[in-house]
Amino acid sequence: MFAAKTAFAAPRSGPGPAARPSMPLPPLIALSLGYFMVMLDVTVVTVAVPGIRTSLHAGAAGLQWIVDGYSAVFAALLLLGGGLGDRLGHRKVFLAGLGAFTLASIGCGLAPTTGALIATRLLQGVGAAFLVPSSLALVGDTYPERAVRARAFGIWATVSGVGFASGPVLGGLMLAGLDWRAVFWLNLPVGALAVLLTLRYVPGPAPRGRSGPASATPPSRRVDSASATAPSGPGGPASAAAPRAVRGRFDPVGQSLAVLGLAALAAALNEASGAGWGSPLVLGAFGVAALALGAFVAVERRLEAALIPRRGHLASASRPPRLPLLPPSLFRRSGIAATAVIGVLLNLGFFGLLYLATLYFQRERGYGPLATGLAILPAAAMVLVSAPLSGRLTARFGPYRPMAWGLLLGAVGFLGWLAAGTGTSYAWLLLPLVVTGFGVPMTVPAATAAIMESAPADGAGMASAVFNVARQVGNAIGVALFGTLAATGGSLVAGVHLSAVIASGAFALGALLAWRTGRRADEPLEYPQLRPRVRARPRTPKRPPPPPQAP
Repeated sequence: MFAAKTAFAAPRSGPGPAARPSMPLPPLIALSLGYFMVMLDVTVVTVAVPGIRTSLHAGAAGLQWIVDGYSAVFAALLLLGGGLGDRLGHRKVFLAGLGAFTLASIGCGLAPTTGALIATRLLQGVGAAFLVPSSLALVGDTYPERAVRARAFGIWATVSGVGFASGPVLGGLMLAGLDWRAVFWLNLPVGALAVLLTLRYVPGPAPRGRSGPASATPPSRRVDSASATAPSGPGGPASAAAPRAVRGRFDPVGQSLAVLGLAALAAALNEASGAGWGSPLVLGAFGVAALALGAFVAVERRLEAALIPRRGHLASASRPPRLPLLPPSLFRRSGIAATAVIGVLLNLGFFGLLYLATLYFQRERGYGPLATGLAILPAAAMVLVSAPLSGRLTARFGPYRPMAWGLLLGAVGFLGWLAAGTGTSYAWLLLPLVVTGFGVPMTVPAATAAIMESAPADGAGMASAVFNVARQVGNAIGVALFGTLAATGGSLVAGVHLSAVIASGAFALGALLAWRTGRRADEPLEYPQLRPRVRARPRTPKRPPPPPQAP
């Protein structure tokens, strides 16, 4: 039923059972700690908002930028971070992101004004956008065996889920005896440990597109003037000792358009629930996003088309071509396109309803910040069981079965929120929290494995960035849409009911898409070979055979 099953099965040698491949933990711990900090700061700051308001005399607009500006910058720069990792080396970009995030956390803890705190929170978003795609790509590079890599993705998702779940609880506990600045100082020991473990245990792969021997650069990222003109076979490029690789140039136009379009889209969605979907600010931001992203697609298509060799064009080997930031051919693979859509649907349903659940417990039930975090904790705590299980199931069956199973569980769990009311007992809501909390962590590692398996060898960072951008967009859409439904549905409970139905439908659609994609799963796609266009050589007409000799 699912074609990817054999791709993840561990190879066997001999008649006996194959030995289970080892999975060294120090590199995985180093790479997971970076994502732990990113997910922790998504939720821990929400608990500190009252203290920030009192200490810095921050207004409503300033508080919104402190909370949402981090996520907006993170989403806007993910594609840039993934592309830089593919070109400069994922270890280097990961360490740069870790350093920026840790230094920004120090700035947040020392911020004397609202403006300074906003600026350092935006810098945290920059660091997060650089370290997350490279972290995921380094997990794939460090654990090349497919079954081990699937289990590693499960552990990686578990650690990030623990960071997301522990944010409200840790924030509440630290605020009970310390100042709000303590939530940012928490990142210092975690960041320092991640840097030390990365330098000690994570290998540094060769950067993409750097000049040097052919073996140091993947074939699909080389532009070799000799191979573009010399014939293949004996004496051609296949037998050359070390052809010189030329570095492709950056794509500044595409990078700028991607950042502008994603930033405008994130700003529009963040403002939609408060200002209204029809406000001039929101409509203007949506317009800027549409124009910028449309131009981005056109630029990337043109740059990728220029890399495909065609007859009748002059060679330009003296000037290397520009490499597209996001090659459109990446989405011709069903594994990448479908998993990106599933990422949107996943975060739309889960984080959108999680946002309403927080409002429900605080407004309808009168819970405080710490009590709300503890009420939601059973859903978040299921990651400790579900994510490792997903990694094992993915190693055995491939990514699409666990993905479909997790999404179906989530769809059923969301329907349990239809029982929520003003006086509903918490025990009635515990089951939907647990079921949904079990389904989502089962989906994320499998989806991560699916998109990384479908990625080209030199595009792991970009594939990771695409998946994370899709999830961030889904997150923003879910919060904006469900927040609007709660505000305009007559009551918060009515908004929760309608949002639960929409979230369940989104997860059911994602499960169907995962099932269909698993049936036609295929091999990864490489980027088009980057060779300059060359003028076709005139063909030498074949000489006619000599006339037969007279006997």
